[in-house]
Amino acid sequence: MQIFYSINVTDGQARFSKEESGHCVRVLRMRRGDAIRFTDGKGNIYEGLISDDNPAALTAAVSSVSHVENHRYRLHIAISPVKNDDRLEWFTEKAVEIGIDEITPLICSRTEKKRIRKERLEGLIVSAMKQSVKSYLPRLNDPESFNEFISSARPGKRLIAFCDPGVERVKITSAFNPGDEVTILIGPEGDFTPEELSTAARNGFIPVHIGPSRLRTETAGVAACCSVYLANL
Repeated sequence: MQIFYSINVTDGQARFSKEESGHCVRVLRMRRGDAIRFTDGKGNIYEGLISDDNPAALTAAVSSVSHVENHRYRLHIAISPVKNDDRLEWFTEKAVEIGIDEITPLICSRTEKKRIRKERLEGLIVSAMKQSVKSYLPRLNDPESFNEFISSARPGKRLIAFCDPGVERVKITSAFNPGDEVTILIGPEGDFTPEELSTAARNGFIPVHIGPSRLRTETAGVAACCSVYLANL
């Protein structure tokens, strides 16, 4: 059964957004009395019956709820936006499908595009969460400058992935243990500057590589996400 999303669940009733309501009623042709399954993005899975099939404001009566544990690790990727919006959107969608908890657009010295389409990305996060039948909604932060980000306290393992083979790096999977909380920095198309690498190292970030190939920013982000996911299987 397809899973839907609602953040408005009170007193045994769930209310759905205009977008979710329209998809349910107009696209899937669901009607009053039909069974519906949905999540609140906080680990809860609800079962219920549609009580009002208004295509702009669908409601459902909750019949049961169960709580699902999240994956055992916690992953935060701070990634530089790229010139082509589609590529950052692709990373966001795939990272959510694989398993990520938090995304921060990271504004670096060589970042060419410093703005993101946050509403568009948030919609993709919800869609990817539902498509992959997850019950936790990853958090998308506002863009943050490189220096602000690395100077903030970050729990767990802190990694910075980059391409320069002239700087000593370790394989990404050797820099953390299964179950760890991990923060990974992914740089722009021109990579991090030497100054950024030095600053990151002074702030406790471990230099890592994701293999011998030179990867695009969004590909490196997905590869990093896969590395943490597979290490935790």
